[in-house]
This record gives sequence, C-alpha cells and structure tokens, in this order.
Amino acid sequence: MAKIEIARVAEVLKKSKLEPGLLHEIMHAIQMEAKAAAEEDKEEKPPVQKKQFVILVSDPEGDFPEKDFIGWVVQIPEMASPSTVTERIHKAAYDYNASRRGRKNPVSTVGEACEAVPAKHFKEAEMAVKTKIPVAVMVTDNAIPTDGPGETKVDHRRAAEDF
Repeated sequence: MAKIEIARVAEVLKKSKLEPGLLHEIMHAIQMEAKAAAEEDKEEKPPVQKKQFVILVSDPEGDFPEKDFIGWVVQIPEMASPSTVTERIHKAAYDYNASRRGRKNPVSTVGEACEAVPAKHFKEAEMAVKTKIPVAVMVTDNAIPTDGPGETKVDHRRAAEDF
C-alpha cells in the first residue's frame, strides 16, 4: 500500500468541503495513528548488534611462524567466541551445499566457502566474510626499535618495562 504524507491528506479533505470540526477530528485521528505506527516501528526493530573482527589464518601444515600465510577477515557478534568461527563457516557451507546452486558447485574447503558461499548463508550463521579473496598475514614481534628507523635491535626487557 502506498504511503501518503499527512499534509496531502489534509489538502484532499479540504477540497472535499467537509465541515471544519469534522476535518479537525479526522486530521487529529490520522496524526495519532501516525505517531502510534512510528512508535511500533521503533519497538519492532531490535537494537544493532555490535560485532568484532577476527582474522582466520590458513595454516594447513601446522608451522605458523616459519612460512607466509593467507587468511580471511570475518566479522562475528561481539559477545561470541572467536573459536566459533570455523563452526560458523562449516554451518554456512553445509547450508550452501544443500541448496540448488551448492549441489551443482559444492564447496569442500574453508577457502572455497569464503569465496563462493553467498552472504545470506553466512548471515544465517551470524557472521560476515569481509574479504572473499584471502589476504596475506604478517608476523610481528610487537616491538618498535628505539635506535632509529634503520635499526632493528630492540631491548625487549626495556620494552616490557615501559608497559
């Protein structure tokens, strides 16, 4: 049904030459209904759920610090545990593989799921994949050198004392 502004309704009613008292009552009733509908809309909408970002690292051989890695950035609800990310991806992949398109082109790895599964399946699993294409993951020692921009020598004991 089309929505019309209250001012337009008032103009139409004025053109129909109604009594001023009746016109006032009708306009008052319409305004009260509009306020009630606006309040219902506010009540029906759930509050926006805060989310956190998680980087899912691909480490199939189990040798994390020695090689370059790729990963995907995903977003889950703020109160959810990051350890549930893989379960959520598996759920979305199972749902996708059960669909018509998934039966034609099933996914069998986490990487394929992140790239091929549509967002609606991830939404049902309460997560979002922010990078469909894997990104490089870098390793850092979390220390900033104090000798200058070209030097990499860091006194880790001193850096730990600063915190």
